[in-house]
Amino acid sequence: MIRRFFSCSAAVSVLLVCSIAFAAPPIKIGGLFAVSGPSAPLGEPERNTAKMVVDEINKAGGVNGRKLELVSYDTTGDATKALQLANKLIKDDKVTAIIGPSTTPEAMAIIPVVEKEHIPLIALAAGSKITDPVKKWVFKTAQNDSLAVSWIFEYLQKQKQSKVAILTVSTGFGSSGREQLKAQAARYGISLVFDDTFGPNDSDMTAQLTKVRASHAQALIVWGTNPGPAKIANNARQLGLKIPIFMSHGVSSKKFIELAGDAAEGIKLPSGKVIVADLLPKSDSQRKSLMAFVKDYQNHYKTEGDHFGGHAWDAVMLIKAAIERGGDTPAGIRDNLEKIKGFAGIGGTFSYSAQDHAGLGKDAFVLVEIKNRDWVLVK
Repeated sequence: MIRRFFSCSAAVSVLLVCSIAFAAPPIKIGGLFAVSGPSAPLGEPERNTAKMVVDEINKAGGVNGRKLELVSYDTTGDATKALQLANKLIKDDKVTAIIGPSTTPEAMAIIPVVEKEHIPLIALAAGSKITDPVKKWVFKTAQNDSLAVSWIFEYLQKQKQSKVAILTVSTGFGSSGREQLKAQAARYGISLVFDDTFGPNDSDMTAQLTKVRASHAQALIVWGTNPGPAKIANNARQLGLKIPIFMSHGVSSKKFIELAGDAAEGIKLPSGKVIVADLLPKSDSQRKSLMAFVKDYQNHYKTEGDHFGGHAWDAVMLIKAAIERGGDTPAGIRDNLEKIKGFAGIGGTFSYSAQDHAGLGKDAFVLVEIKNRDWVLVK
């Protein structure tokens, strides 16, 4: 009887401990995504993925006995709106960390406020300036544009194509890419014979492409996010431009192929591995995570998980890993993010440090080509 009493008491104690743990308030994670507007092909899969991953973490019991709560807003890709919403997340919603925004200009706009308020930010945009130089409270999951440039230039060097034209979008992402293209060209023996820009909302780039043809360039590199690059692909096809066209990782999703249609055929670009996950060797350390993500996203949203959704998957899972290490406060998450090494995510294998808040190397990318409206690996 006494033994049964103690047994019941123990069971009740366990239940009480569990109840107390799960009664703890959720850890609020802020999300800033360009769900509508020109950058929706980036922001929509990011928002969808963040919600999917947070829901799955909570169904599995949360993190260290606490649930995550995603508080997200649509920035429409506007830097001013992103700044307003970042302040709202911090001051009104009292979030512990923020993931996003989707674009480089938005990320640059909110960096001062997260630094001032000491809130860790994991940006989903690619501009190298987001984390270079290192900012104490700012990390990122999108691969740096400097790495993407080196992939394209190495390929051109092997093909002995040294005269290159560049067209870059007149946004933060485009200007960051343009800086890297200009900075790295000489290292690969490449001469930029034409350099021009296009607006994010421009609908016809025939004038620039006519000048590209007159420049006798051997290849064209277009740096931007949809829909502009898809319009350039179509304009180039209409003009009968025969030189190879390379895009940036800013169009690394099936949306680009949908927008460009037949004009996408033969275009090459550096990309995270997720869009060719099924083509990777089984020895690839990321393959398991990639395949699971692709299948999971397909089950939830009836379409393929892509490069951009992968940025959000990595951000949520990296925050989870930081919390598991004991970091459930803003400072704790920040400090533990900086200690993460060898995290095999969707965008690559992350290893952060006090000197590196981008966390990825050149192996985070592969070079892909569009054939028959699908991706293939360029070997």
